[in-house]
Amino acid sequence: MYNPKAKHSCSVVGCTDTHVSLHRLPAKEDIRAKWLNFIFQGNVPASVSKSVFVCANHFTPDCFSNEGQYKAGLATRLFLKDGSIPTVRGNATDEGTPSTSVQQPVVHHVACQTDQPVTCTVGTQLSMRTLQPHFRSTGTQKSVSCADVGVGTSTIAFSTSQPFLSSTPIKRPRKRARLELEEEEEENPLEGSSSMDIPDPKDSSYDPEDSVTVLSESADVTLEPSCPVHKTPTYIVYEKCLMELFEVCPVCQRVSDVQTRRIGTFLSVEQTCPHCQFFRKWNSQPILGSTPAGNLQLSAAVYTTGASFFKLEKIFRAMQLKMFQYDTFRRHARTYIEPAIIHTWKTVQDAMMEQLSQQESVILGGDLRADSPGHSAKFGSYSVMDLRSNTIIDIQLVQSNEVGGSYHMEKEGLKRSLALLEARGVALDSIVTDRHPQIQKFLREAKVTQYYDVWHMEKGLSKKLVKIAQNKDCAKLKKWLRSIKNHVYWTAASSTSGPERVAKWTSILNHVQDIHTHQDPAFPQCLHPQRTSRDKSKWLTAGTPAFCRLEKALTNKRILKDVEKLSPHYQTSSLEAFHSVILRFAPKNVVFPYLGMLCRLYLAALHYNENTGRPQATSTSGELLYRVNFPKSKHGECTAKPVKAEPTFHYVDALLDLIFEKVFQDPAPYVNEVLKLTIPEDLSAQYERPDKLDVIASYVSRFNQGQV
Repeated sequence: MYNPKAKHSCSVVGCTDTHVSLHRLPAKEDIRAKWLNFIFQGNVPASVSKSVFVCANHFTPDCFSNEGQYKAGLATRLFLKDGSIPTVRGNATDEGTPSTSVQQPVVHHVACQTDQPVTCTVGTQLSMRTLQPHFRSTGTQKSVSCADVGVGTSTIAFSTSQPFLSSTPIKRPRKRARLELEEEEEENPLEGSSSMDIPDPKDSSYDPEDSVTVLSESADVTLEPSCPVHKTPTYIVYEKCLMELFEVCPVCQRVSDVQTRRIGTFLSVEQTCPHCQFFRKWNSQPILGSTPAGNLQLSAAVYTTGASFFKLEKIFRAMQLKMFQYDTFRRHARTYIEPAIIHTWKTVQDAMMEQLSQQESVILGGDLRADSPGHSAKFGSYSVMDLRSNTIIDIQLVQSNEVGGSYHMEKEGLKRSLALLEARGVALDSIVTDRHPQIQKFLREAKVTQYYDVWHMEKGLSKKLVKIAQNKDCAKLKKWLRSIKNHVYWTAASSTSGPERVAKWTSILNHVQDIHTHQDPAFPQCLHPQRTSRDKSKWLTAGTPAFCRLEKALTNKRILKDVEKLSPHYQTSSLEAFHSVILRFAPKNVVFPYLGMLCRLYLAALHYNENTGRPQATSTSGELLYRVNFPKSKHGECTAKPVKAEPTFHYVDALLDLIFEKVFQDPAPYVNEVLKLTIPEDLSAQYERPDKLDVIASYVSRFNQGQV
């Protein structure tokens, strides 16, 4: 047997290479004769020495059975196939033969075994031939630096008991990195030695490009070495397909022992060959400190997009996708995600306040949104909007036990917002709100100009008129409901002073009688052109029940007072749209803690402010897009509604960057911002908590209370 430590040289005439894998003269006579004829160029001597060797430079690549392992450094000598004959002369590099230096075993990244540049084809991740008999190609046995993809390290150990391997000392596997104890490790059902029958592999010269299957329009994916962890593309990989990569030892092509370890979405695979002691470890995700990056990224993505952890958990369960527990999600939120959201909102708000403080006057809109209807709300969020730029500049979350009841939350929220604006030096011109009595009194005492939103007044008035028109003797009012509704908006938009609004508002009582001149000098005559009506029956007559009830509804003291303060231009309809955005992040049927509710309000504000100026969508030809809408209030009548462009989510990307690049590295300063917040005690804290066993003992179902 050939001894690699002995000094031999190639016996071929003209070859002086002594460092390439040498092969002894074969024993078969016919093959031996051909070898000798090649070595001595036809002049074979009568007696041939026993130490006749031919180096690998004189064989074509298809003569070797392990060329791929040799090039990758997984073997120290090339093995010839039976019947191979040397045919190559001259410089080895010119003929494309193996390298002239023996490669030593190297350390590989298991999941990234390709050369630079770091480019992979999507179709080669799971091609159509993957499920056929296993093979290893030369293109998958090389090493590359891919630290951002989340791979472990492998250590190749060679045993001296194998005659064809070098006497490289056995290297023990590196110590396993300490992982975050998010949950108890779950053993994979495939753990242990694989018992599958593996067919013989194909030739190592097999070209993997032959099995490429195009899976997408962009098949080539290039991974930048400096790509952040949370921006690395991810895929859904089936366990069966993944384990096929570890069934066979890449050195000796025999069945390996496979051990798996799972923590949430993280999977670690250890492959050990019991025959040649080959070992490698592969991680499905990078490990940041002691936390799998995928677990943290999933928690951050769920939270920042307003998704529900429990709904996502059901989806994962239906797809058999592995996921971590809710306690892990809450720990990620408490430690990294919520501090990042608070910091981001405070930074954005400071910039908006700085910009507003440089303006001469600001027109604001304010409104309260309760987390449940009626007077049973736990939280009330008061939102303040800059109506000129249509952006949310402040949100105050008030808990009902802070103010003695849910009825007082709106006033407290407005008071906190105005105090913040005053402290930041924002000059207030006026504020548009609804007609809440406490808000009216507070702003009147604070000497702040207040206007009423037209929609809130029109909605309340229309409900009263619809109820009046349902009476039999007031049926004529049904023909005037839409006109009166339009008259409210026209009165507010076309007037410049309070008396003018009142004069235009009361003119409707003459108009419904077909009288178009009025006694009030502020509005002496209707502005519409004079024309003869075709429907004479629609006009009302003074003294009739319909006219009397209409007059009473339109001219009562509170209505006239409110009409005088209708907002001439800006309204709070944008605030109502923002409240609908909040439902995506904080649904009313879900209970949140104070800090969780506050963070979701900030996320809703970030989303709204980013997409507030979305343009109208256009077709490929440049035409504006509309859709037909059937509002419930129009009772079957349709309207055209512009289609907006798709929203963007850049704030989510910014939050993920902040979490992974700064907060995760040093969470202390961000957590300190959260600790500065004043968080009220929970509603149940005002009651004495009884013993749980006593409560259980006193439990009686309403259906088995016994005889009365």
